[in-house]
Amino acid sequence: MSLRRKHKEDHAEVDTGPLNDILFILLFFFLIMATVANPYVIKMSTPKAKTDTKSKQSLVVSLNRNGNAYIGQQRIVFDSLELELKRRINTADSSKPAVVINADSLVAWKDIVRIMTIAKRLGATTSASVTNQ
Repeated sequence: MSLRRKHKEDHAEVDTGPLNDILFILLFFFLIMATVANPYVIKMSTPKAKTDTKSKQSLVVSLNRNGNAYIGQQRIVFDSLELELKRRINTADSSKPAVVINADSLVAWKDIVRIMTIAKRLGATTSASVTNQ
């Protein structure tokens, strides 16, 4: 006669569905609070313009590694660059024309500075971008 009961070996399982929901909400909370309460943020006031000060990009001068100069898509002899820039700046429709210089990294800096000097002398603003092409 056996007085012991036979127990089924049941494995106790914990339902983790609600735990996943809580962890997801906590993750969201900390991510949002980390972006809102950043102690390293410097508050700055940006200047406001009273008029529209955007200048139209009127001319793009490109210099490649072979020493060729281009205004837009047209190839220009480097010696006649000043005359061509003068002609195009005078026909530009903006009051303060801009000359953007795109140059290869192998182009000599003296050529870039020479174009910037010519453009400044003609009354245009300049900016240069040097890239590896």
